Amino acid sequence: MRIGELAARTGVSTRSLRYYEQQGLLVSTRSATGQRHYEEDHIDRVRTIQAYLTAGVPSRTIAEMVPCMDSPSLREARHAAEVMDRERQRLSESIDDLTTARTVLDALIESNKRFLRAQERSRAR
Repeated sequence: MRIGELAARTGVSTRSLRYYEQQGLLVSTRSATGQRHYEEDHIDRVRTIQAYLTAGVPSRTIAEMVPCMDSPSLREARHAAEVMDRERQRLSESIDDLTTARTVLDALIESNKRFLRAQERSRAR
């Protein structure tokens, strides 16, 4: 299938598919005229890539797991598990940082509300 059909069947833009190739996440064959051609199994690959991206995994990290996608083995699966564990830890740290930032912002909002209430009381007098 050509790139447009893969895009239509996966809901991913042709631009994204080209980016996936550039990043080494997807490999196509080329016709004599240079058009990209994909196989049926590329549909699953694109869906897998999309799932990782939705989970917040950067494309460079997904690329580390391509060998497991291409030819699954115990060794490659263990490596993929390590990569996913590392990404989960990174996301957890980001969540912790965001939770701290929200707590600080909540305190600032409350401080601002107290100020506004005090100003409104003094105007009412």
